[in-house]
Amino acid sequence: MSITAEEKARVMSEFAMKEGDTGSPEVQVAILTSRINTLTEHFKTHKKDNHSRRGLLKMVALRRKLLDYVKGIEESRYQDLIKRLGIRR
Repeated sequence: MSITAEEKARVMSEFAMKEGDTGSPEVQVAILTSRINTLTEHFKTHKKDNHSRRGLLKMVALRRKLLDYVKGIEESRYQDLIKRLGIRR
């Protein structure tokens, strides 16, 4: 499962730190969150899709690592990011 190019562009523009920012941790976490949400919806109808479930777990782990990185840099950026994305910690 993937997100559309329009959705990815929207997420990048919303979470970019400056113009043309595509690789900051905030943008990466936002894109991963969008992909995770898409896969979560997929699993509501395809409960036995274990191959995609493994990919989902890898994405969640990568997002956690990126969030820990942001938290180590600046706590306020981390708090703002999880609040904007609506994820818990």
